[in-house]
Amino acid sequence: MAKAVEPVQPAEAAPPARRGRRSRGGPAEANGTTVPAAARAMALFEIFARERRELTKSEVARLLDIPESSSSDLLNTLHELGYVSRTVTTRRFYPTGRLLAVAKAIAENDALAAFGTEASGLLAQRSGETACCAVLAGDRIKVLAVSEGRHRLRYVLGVGDTFTIHGTAIGKALLGGLDDHDMSRTLRLKALSRLTDRTKTEPRELEDEVRRHRELGWYQAVDEGTVGVSSFAVSSRIGDDMVGLGIIGPTDRVRSSQDELLKILHEVKDTVFGSAS
Repeated sequence: MAKAVEPVQPAEAAPPARRGRRSRGGPAEANGTTVPAAARAMALFEIFARERRELTKSEVARLLDIPESSSSDLLNTLHELGYVSRTVTTRRFYPTGRLLAVAKAIAENDALAAFGTEASGLLAQRSGETACCAVLAGDRIKVLAVSEGRHRLRYVLGVGDTFTIHGTAIGKALLGGLDDHDMSRTLRLKALSRLTDRTKTEPRELEDEVRRHRELGWYQAVDEGTVGVSSFAVSSRIGDDMVGLGIIGPTDRVRSSQDELLKILHEVKDTVFGSAS
């Protein structure tokens, strides 16, 4: 809820890392920031995931569109490191469980949470309002990261909190990132509860609003989840995950600064999502 607290200055977020551009059917193209050998190794594991069978060196060379000598070097290196196994008679290769073990260890430190902390910190620092990142969690949204604003009266929420999809701008932004079929299904998982006099509880009404704002590129909730609290939000994908980013604050203040806050929101979206996608 909104309450008066002493100002907290969020840490300024560091610029996100740049990523290489991926070419069709192969590893990412070198653009000055990409290491070709690393990109080729990751592309190899994606090929194994797609083919779901053991592969020879020549098959890997064809599928990666690289010389067979390069395929041999790549597979032999990964074999020595324990990431692929090799059959004795057919000399075919397939990933071992080591990659899965490493991936599980990495997953224990949620990369989306780290991204959310950076993104919400940058948005709060530039806007002065409380900012947060969230993802869909069934028929609700789950907060990944929060950075409080500078104002004495500001919205307070915590990491891990869940909120309704239909009463929040971030919820609507996440719905806007779905196709119409998935949006319709998500809005009908449970009856939509009336939280305030302005809450929309008819799925079709919400679908129409989300489609309109999908064209505008931003979403809003005005006194729809909590009386006196409003929010603006955007969304985009980080890998396979749809992530929402939003500003939340007292209705009078955020509505009076709507144009400026939306400008900041789009600038931060371009900065963080553009670099991470």
